[in-house]
Amino acid sequence: MAFRKLAGKLALAAGLITSLGMSSAHALDKITVAYFLEWPTANQAAQMDKTYDEALGLEVEWRAFGNGNEMVQAMVSGDVQIAYSNGFVPFVVGVSSGAPIKLVGVAVTYAENDLCIVRNDAGITQANAKELEGKKVATPIGNVTHYKLIRTLQHLGVDINKVKLVQMNPADAAVAVVRGDVVMGCAFGGALGRMKTVGKPLMTGAEQEAVGINTFDVVNVTDSFAADHPDLIRKFLEVTNQANTAYIADPEAVYGKIAKAAGMDLEPAKEMIGNFGFPSNEEQMSESWLGGGIQAAAKGVAEVMVSAGGLDEALDDYSPFIDASYLK
Repeated sequence: MAFRKLAGKLALAAGLITSLGMSSAHALDKITVAYFLEWPTANQAAQMDKTYDEALGLEVEWRAFGNGNEMVQAMVSGDVQIAYSNGFVPFVVGVSSGAPIKLVGVAVTYAENDLCIVRNDAGITQANAKELEGKKVATPIGNVTHYKLIRTLQHLGVDINKVKLVQMNPADAAVAVVRGDVVMGCAFGGALGRMKTVGKPLMTGAEQEAVGINTFDVVNVTDSFAADHPDLIRKFLEVTNQANTAYIADPEAVYGKIAKAAGMDLEPAKEMIGNFGFPSNEEQMSESWLGGGIQAAAKGVAEVMVSAGGLDEALDDYSPFIDASYLK
C-alpha cells in the first residue's frame, strides 16, 4: 500500500533528522512555504503583495506541490518549513508514522471543491454504487480526497477493497476521466471542472456533509521551525488572518491577485473560492477546531484509515501534535 511506503519513508527521515540534530536557532533569510496551484485561497493576495516577506522580515518562497503527502515528505526532508492548506489526512498519516510536524491552524474549509466525478456513460449513481467494485477509480492516495472516497463508499455500501484504486494527482485524474481510462476520478481544485465536462459527482459536498463527511485543510509546521522560530509562525498566521478578513470584506478587490497566484483564470477562481470558508484565528481556537474538535477528528480519521488498510496503527492521542498557541 502507498500508505505503508509513505510511513516507512517518513519514519526513516524523521529518524535521520533527529540523529543528525538538524534543528538550529540561527537567523533565517528565507523560508519555504508549500501550497497548491489551482487552489485559490484568500491569503494569496498577501502572497502576491509580499506582505508575508515584509511582516516576517525575510524572503518567503512559495513552492507548489501535487498533493499533501508530497508536502509532508518535503517538510520531513527539511526543504519546507510551513505547509499551507495541507490536507488533514496527510497530516494525520504523517504524525502517525513519525513525521516531526505539528498542526497550528486551519487554512480553509470546503466541501464542493473536493469530489469524486463519475463518467456519465458509466451509468453509476448512488443507488447502484456497488458497480464500482472491480472498476478503476483514480485518486491521490493518502490525502483528504482519498479519505472522503473511503467514507463515501462506506456510506454507499461499496467494498473499498474491491475497487481498483489508481494513484493519480488531480491533473492526471482529470485526464484519465476525460479519456475514459477510469470510470471515476476523485480530485480537488481546478481538475474538477475538467472532469465535470464528462461526468457528475457521485455525492455532492452538501450530501457528504449531511452524513458527517467534513472537509478542511490545515497549516502545518516542522517541529524544529516551531521550536526555533515561534515568532515567525505567529506573524505568518497573523498575516493570513488579516488577508482572510480583507477578502471577506471586499472580495472583488483581491480576486485578480488570488487568481494569478493560483495559476487560474479569473472566473474559475472566483467560482471555486466562493465555495471556501476561512475561519478567523478566534474561531480556530474554539472547541469546534483546535480547542478539541480537530483532536477528536484526527483520531477518527486515523481509525478509518486503519480499517481501510491504509494505516497500520492509529495513535492513542493526537493532541500533542496540535498547538493553538501560535494563533493567540
